[in-house]
Amino acid sequence: MGHKNTDPSKIATLMEQCAEHGFLPFHVKKDSMGYIYNRIWSAIKRETLLLLEEGVCAPQEVDSIFREVLQTPKGPCELMDKVGLDVVLEIEENYAKARSGIPPQPREFVQKMIQDGKLGMKSGKGFYDYSKS
Repeated sequence: MGHKNTDPSKIATLMEQCAEHGFLPFHVKKDSMGYIYNRIWSAIKRETLLLLEEGVCAPQEVDSIFREVLQTPKGPCELMDKVGLDVVLEIEENYAKARSGIPPQPREFVQKMIQDGKLGMKSGKGFYDYSKS
C-alpha cells in the first residue's frame, strides 16, 4: 500500500520483485485499516462469534464447515484459540472504534469467555479444551 506521494512505478516494481522472491503480493490501492485479508478475516470472526453468541451452532460445527467445505486446515474457532481470545477482542475493539455499525454482541461474547479464563491455547481453554494435550 502506498500513499498519495508514492510513485506508481515503485508499486509495480515492488509487486514484481515480491513475486520474483516467492511472495504473493496484493496491491492495497487505498488506505484501509486491516488491509485486505484482515478485513475479510475480521468479518468471518465476527459472524462466527455472532452465530455462537446466538446459540445457532457449536464451535465444532463452524470449524467442520470450514475444514470440509472450504478445505482449510483449521476453522475460525481453532484459529481464534491459537491467536488468543484476548488478542481477538482487542482487534475487534479497534475495528468497532474505527467503524460504525459493528454489532457489540460478538465482542461481549468474547469478553465473557475471557472473564471465564478462556483465552484459547495459552490458557488451556477457549472454544476447545487444550488442558489434556
